[in-house]
Amino acid sequence: MARPRGKKSAPARPSAPKEAAEAFARIEPELERVEKVVPINVDIPRAVAVAVGAVPHLMALRPRFVDELPRFPIEALDKLMSYALGAWYAHLLALPAGPGQDGLKPLLDEASALRADLLVAAEALAHKGFVDAGRVAEIRSGNGHLDTANDLVALAALFGEAWDAVKNKTTVEWTEVERASKLGPELLVALGARNQPGLPAPRTADPADRRARAFTLLVRAYDQCRRGVTYLRWAEGDHDAIAPSLFASRGGARRAARAKDEETDEGAEAEQAGGGGVDLEGGEIPVE
Repeated sequence: MARPRGKKSAPARPSAPKEAAEAFARIEPELERVEKVVPINVDIPRAVAVAVGAVPHLMALRPRFVDELPRFPIEALDKLMSYALGAWYAHLLALPAGPGQDGLKPLLDEASALRADLLVAAEALAHKGFVDAGRVAEIRSGNGHLDTANDLVALAALFGEAWDAVKNKTTVEWTEVERASKLGPELLVALGARNQPGLPAPRTADPADRRARAFTLLVRAYDQCRRGVTYLRWAEGDHDAIAPSLFASRGGARRAARAKDEETDEGAEAEQAGGGGVDLEGGEIPVE
C-alpha cells in the first residue's frame, strides 16, 4: 500500500544546549531508578536526532494512542522529547574537555567546511527524493556556531538513516558522516555549551553512568512508542517510517550482519530497559 507523502519522519537538530540542559534536569530524578542500563552500541548523537525527528509524527497520533491503546503508557510518548534531549545533554556532559580557545578555530573551520559539503550533497539527494527536503532546508537555515554544531549531528543522522539508498549516489564518504557525528558534539563542548547558568549541577558524579542511564530512558520510551505505532499503523505499513529504528543508521557494507544486530539490539534492550514492552491488545506487537 502506498504511504501518504509527508508521513516519514527525518532526523532533526538535537536542540539548543539550554533546552537540552533543561530537559536533562527534568528527567534526572528518574536516572537513579534505572536498574539495568542498555549497552550503548549506537552513535548517541545520531540516535537522538532520529528520535527528535520522530516526535512530531508520533505526537500527531497521540489521540489514537489514547483511544485505541488504553493500556499504553502515554507518559512514554509525552516525555519522549525530554528523554531524547536529556540523553543528548548527558552525552555532552560525558565528553572530554574541549581544546580551549587555541583549538577552537581549527574546529570551527573544519565544522564549517564539513557542514557546507554535506549540505550541498544533501540538497542534491533531496532534489531526487532520497532524503527529506524540508529537513534539509531547516538545516540550511541555521546560523552561528551552535547551529553549525547541531547541524552536523542532524546531517550525520540524515545520511546515516538513508545510507544504504544513497551511498552509491553521492560523493559523501561514510567517514565524513562519522566525523560529522563526532565533530558536532566536540564543537558544542569547545563552545562551552554544556555550561548552562541557572541550572543545578548534575547529581550523579560519574558522567559515563549518567549518560548510560539517560540513554536507557530514551531507548525504553522510544521502544514503547515504536510498539504502539506499529500496532496503530500496521495496515498502512508506514510505522517504520514514522518511528525509524534508533539502530538503523550505522552505514557500512555488512547489511545482513547489521540487520541481525538491530534485531538483537532492539529485542535485548527492550527486555533490559522496560521488561519487554507493553501488552497492547493481549498479544505481542512485532517491531521491525
